Amino acid sequence: MPELPEVETVRRGIEPLISGRRVAQVVCRVPRLRLPLDPQLDRQLRGQRVQSIGRRAKYLLFNLEQGTLFIHLGMSGVLSLVDPDWPLSKHDHVDIELDDGQLLRYNDPRRFGLLLYIEEDPFSHRLLQHLGPEPLSTDLPADYLFTRSRKRQVAIKNFIMDQKVLVGVGNIYASESLFAAGIDPRRAAGSIKRKEALKLLQCIQAVLAEAIMAGGTTLKDFRQSDGKPGYFTQQLQVYGRKGEGCLQCEGLIQHIVLGQRSTFYCACCQG
Repeated sequence: MPELPEVETVRRGIEPLISGRRVAQVVCRVPRLRLPLDPQLDRQLRGQRVQSIGRRAKYLLFNLEQGTLFIHLGMSGVLSLVDPDWPLSKHDHVDIELDDGQLLRYNDPRRFGLLLYIEEDPFSHRLLQHLGPEPLSTDLPADYLFTRSRKRQVAIKNFIMDQKVLVGVGNIYASESLFAAGIDPRRAAGSIKRKEALKLLQCIQAVLAEAIMAGGTTLKDFRQSDGKPGYFTQQLQVYGRKGEGCLQCEGLIQHIVLGQRSTFYCACCQG
């Protein structure tokens, strides 16, 4: 599913194109996605100006004049800016028409995404209030992971994927970050030494930043806002490379399941 780099790529692609535009109308073609779509969504958004687009974890936050539109891409959601005469596809569920005639179109074959409009403080909303810090935040202490991991017996990979601990470290990026840090994904989080935890946080930040710069990771369903696939897959060191040779040593990439998620690592480099 789209993770933090993919969502940030979408945000960066869309924001300069629609910031300052007003919503002309909203067309919903299905009654619900992950949650029911508010039948009043057109009335709520119509006429409001898009002031900016932010992101919290994997939620896009459309900051409007009177409230905030949450958009979550779920497992297969795609946001694209298209011309008004662009033909409809099977899973084009929502169109947000702007005052210049362009359509912000939401396509989602699996319907696990979300569109929700609220008028209260978005960061106090139940969807956001319990989330952990952003991994790329300049306010994040260097020893944050070490402090949070003390006495935790959960595997370190599952620990850094916990959205209450740190947001946006999805399955691919967790495997890649642990490889870069030289840490076995099966180790108990509480066994990680301070020096290792400091390096791991640095690796998480570097992997995410690199993925954002590359346009996200090419997944089966993911596309950027311009319709192009991401390109970070070309740089993956371990994820999806079961049985292939490690790019840093002569070992083979191993595959196991942790927390019901595919996990890839090099037993030599991450021993």
